[in-house]
Amino acid sequence: MTPFNHPDQFDVTVIGGGHAGCEAALAAARLGVKTLLLTQDLDTIAAMSCNPSIGGVGKGQLVREIDALGGEMGKITDFSMLSCHMLNTSKGAAVRSPRAQCDKRMYQAAMKTALERQPNLRLVQDEAAAILTRAGRACGVATARGTRYASRTVVLTAGTFLRGLIHIGLDTFPGGRYNHPPSSLLSKSLTELGFKLGRLKTGTPMRLHARGIDFSKCDRQEPDAPPAPFSHFTAKITNPQLPCWITRTNAATAAAIRAGLHLSPLYSGKINSTGPRYCPSIEDKVVKFPHHGAHHLFLEPEGFGTEEYYVNGLSTSLPEGTQAEIVRSVPGLEKAEIMRAGYAIEYDFSDPSQLDYTLETRPLPGLFMAGQVNGTTGYEEAAGQGLVAGINAALSVLGREPLVLRRDEAYLGVMIDDLVSKGIDEPYRIFTSRAEYRLMLRTDNADLRLSGRGLELGLLDPALKKSFGAYQAAVADLLAGRKPKALPRGPWKAAKARATAAIEKTYALYIERNRKEAEKMKKFEHLRIPADFDYPAIKALPNEARHKLEKNKPLTLAQAGRIPGVTPADIQLLWVLLEKRRGGLK
Repeated sequence: MTPFNHPDQFDVTVIGGGHAGCEAALAAARLGVKTLLLTQDLDTIAAMSCNPSIGGVGKGQLVREIDALGGEMGKITDFSMLSCHMLNTSKGAAVRSPRAQCDKRMYQAAMKTALERQPNLRLVQDEAAAILTRAGRACGVATARGTRYASRTVVLTAGTFLRGLIHIGLDTFPGGRYNHPPSSLLSKSLTELGFKLGRLKTGTPMRLHARGIDFSKCDRQEPDAPPAPFSHFTAKITNPQLPCWITRTNAATAAAIRAGLHLSPLYSGKINSTGPRYCPSIEDKVVKFPHHGAHHLFLEPEGFGTEEYYVNGLSTSLPEGTQAEIVRSVPGLEKAEIMRAGYAIEYDFSDPSQLDYTLETRPLPGLFMAGQVNGTTGYEEAAGQGLVAGINAALSVLGREPLVLRRDEAYLGVMIDDLVSKGIDEPYRIFTSRAEYRLMLRTDNADLRLSGRGLELGLLDPALKKSFGAYQAAVADLLAGRKPKALPRGPWKAAKARATAAIEKTYALYIERNRKEAEKMKKFEHLRIPADFDYPAIKALPNEARHKLEKNKPLTLAQAGRIPGVTPADIQLLWVLLEKRRGGLK
């Protein structure tokens, strides 16, 4: 193979065309820097490899935040939506979250079109093989074809492709997803660059043909009417909405699973890596929760123009024959045809404690990481990280201040802080329960929290500035008991202002308590810890705290306080030592 140095110099090169890669590439290009997106297959950009759904508890908040900052996921979800629900409507405003089934082909096609039409962005189909470096910084990418792309920064969004290995029963074969080859060379490159890699596992259910499903034996789940848009900039959902269906497993299902456990890669020892605790396989449900006689299954359409149904709740890596027995045991699925078998996949990830809060890596400046390569699971978590990584890669090229979101500002801030300061021991998924300030981080106020930042960055159309300012003023007037002025034309309506103000008034005491706590923590956020701070030398710290602090290297005292194993007493000692170092205490 003859190496070829591509003649163009890029500012940001994004590796991977999944949900993280799409948001990263769009954000960087929209900030005006020359951007390259490398992906193995241009026809699988934004593929919904598992459930073709967007949103959920915590995840819906992430999508609203992505949209408020100028990302694309919310708009594409609204365009391809086929069934939408607002979850937790009977509960408080902090945990209400939108979730939508999407037509997966419409979603893919719309995202690919957005990328293709974006100025400053070039798309290339090739496999990234190595991160190039110069003087201790990332300086480009070498591909499997031997092409070398020079780039001032690189964003790695490899998903489940790093040494991906697929399991169906006791059969295994390489793959980043079914029928798509893994990326086997990049892991070697990362290891040689000094990155600590680990292995994680995830899985997906089988897909069924609609003609074999007896829907009369299932409970019909109607979509919301009218469906609520995800994007602040969508006036109305125009797609027809389809129902989903609910059925349940039973004793016969459990018996079929137990009979096949010796052929399960999870229980035969073939898989040793950790999977997502909050989305267990049906094998795990039966083995670990034997007191549950039945488990709900949700039959969800994969698109308007397909007969495929996704069986939510039936993730499995059992052999195909056992999968067929399981399906036939379920009411309504006795004659169902499996179109695609379920499978598990193992893949490499990079320990997220190696990241800075901008998602730039500490071992190699100029390299950013986003998505499942950081140990997360889910399209929304990936897209949110991709947006932040793409923004910060571009800002570093432009010499501008980075975007770092606090825990009291956004679920994006909660997620990134959790990853960086705590690391992971299982695939990370966002939940409202992870946010201590969740009453301040609602779906209804994502724009009030973040659209100002989107306008400042230049990711939102400057023409929106006037209408957004008027909306902010209207909410403030309503909270103060004043009659708001008429809102100018734009996406922010009077009804929305009234709804948000009403929520703020209802929870005013609790929100004020949240704000005071957040203000108290801000002083610790500003107390930076020098990079050369010698934790091992502080003998007054317990061994566990010294080890955790030395490993994670927190940038601020607040970040140190969020590391598991570091106590308030440890933080108080660190504060005294830092103040003494600065001469503030005698």
